[in-house]
Amino acid sequence: QVQLVESGGGLVQAGGSLRLSCAASGSISSINAMAWYRQAPGKQRELVAGITRGGSTNYADSVKGRFTISRDNAKNTVYLQMNSLKPEDTAVYYCNAEIITTWGTILLYWGQGTQVTVSS
Repeated sequence: QVQLVESGGGLVQAGGSLRLSCAASGSISSINAMAWYRQAPGKQRELVAGITRGGSTNYADSVKGRFTISRDNAKNTVYLQMNSLKPEDTAVYYCNAEIITTWGTILLYWGQGTQVTVSS
């Protein structure tokens, strides 16, 4: 069994900051890429940021310069530092991770989501 548990969401005023965390646990041998997605009401889920095991990153144009993704491989955890938040960043944020399990399979796992609400 593998679990991804997100934390750090909440309500913040426009211009504020939040830091999301996503910790993976269970039968993990190693983790390849990790990423954050978000889904706003009535919209499709979209990629926010991704990071490889080696630390290479990519970002959606809408968050470049404001959000920073990072990871701690020793803790099997990925972070999303969100600064200069805007009301349009309001969404449920999900992490995912490509995990090599201890029984040798490579599977994509998703967290349960954490709500981020930015008030104007």
